[in-house]
Amino acid sequence: MKTITNTNALEQARALKQLTREASLKREPSVSHFWNSNRKLLEEAWATWEMENKDNLLIPDESLLDPKLRKVINDAWENPEKENAVADLWEEIIPGVYVTQFFDVERLAEFRKYLEDVVNSEIPKRAPYGIQLNRYGMMLDERSEGHLAAPSFQAFYNDMMNRYMRPIARLLLGTYGYDNQTFGFSIQYNPDKDKDLHAHTDASAATLNININLPDEVFTGSEVDFYDKASGKTVQTIFEPGKAIIHRGNVPHATHPITSGQRSNLVVWLYGDRMQVPRGSTSSYGNVNNLTSESVTSENISVDERWSVPKGTKDTFAPF
Repeated sequence: MKTITNTNALEQARALKQLTREASLKREPSVSHFWNSNRKLLEEAWATWEMENKDNLLIPDESLLDPKLRKVINDAWENPEKENAVADLWEEIIPGVYVTQFFDVERLAEFRKYLEDVVNSEIPKRAPYGIQLNRYGMMLDERSEGHLAAPSFQAFYNDMMNRYMRPIARLLLGTYGYDNQTFGFSIQYNPDKDKDLHAHTDASAATLNININLPDEVFTGSEVDFYDKASGKTVQTIFEPGKAIIHRGNVPHATHPITSGQRSNLVVWLYGDRMQVPRGSTSSYGNVNNLTSESVTSENISVDERWSVPKGTKDTFAPF
């Protein structure tokens, strides 16, 4: 495939008349038409932007992630029998909810600088529906309208989903068979606009929520509650820089209002073809406490199957 280096595409994308906030929040038909009719132009613009700024632009890759996590993941891909070392890095908060260090704190500033460069590119980007188009609100997956289509970012995103999130979700949550498709967005919580999120479940088999605040970016409030259906207890946690929480989509959770500062996160989902997710109680998922070399799920999935990439093609349906 010929690499696109059309400077005109970047100029044309920057000259597009931006959609109004009201139209986006109401999901008016003109919104989808805008993104779909300009999809090719925007993809060309992102490729051109990346090439024109290649000497000064971060190329995101897995070196941004926590060194301990990278090592155990790479070891497991070489020898899946070493997967227990991956599980050992994750602390279980309640059944179906785990936390660990995901990004390397010392590299977060570089990644955030990259996102600032993305924002300052002046290329139109779509924020997740329902938020007030804040600075870090962007769609990340290629199936989404107005997604961040920079080729190097897409390579990083797909690597993160294929090499990290999917086998981790299979290992901890037993999502095999319900994880062929991906979805992702970024969001920023602010006291004056997108400040909380009411109790809900996700339309996913697994959700990975990663904080990308810098160590000196302090915020108050914005605690996250997770509800354990089995015990009836609610467990509250606070995001820390570079920390990630992975959980089953059917675990109810809510975010308290943020009262000062800002909280920036990447949120990515896995689910099956045609948006399929596991049904029934959380007990039908895998249980990391019963790990063996043979299986962790009720479907008796082999260790080699957990450490594999789906062979099917991606569909084109985005949940929002």
